[in-house]
Amino acid sequence: MNIELEKLELIKMLVETKDSSIISSIKKIFKAEKKDFWDELSEEQQNILNESLEQYKKGEFTSFEEFIKPHL
Repeated sequence: MNIELEKLELIKMLVETKDSSIISSIKKIFKAEKKDFWDELSEEQQNILNESLEQYKKGEFTSFEEFIKPHL
């Protein structure tokens, strides 16, 4: 069976159900599938990004235009 047909069948079942526990279970499945890239980063990578964000907030950055000028 192809995936599109299976999705349509699931949609039909979802529309027809009166069981709220089924809907809750489906929501849980989708929420579990969502992964935050942050959680996949190492502690070192997270620290680097946090430091970079703090530097940006303090105005300690160079715009792309300023960066590229000497290379043109």
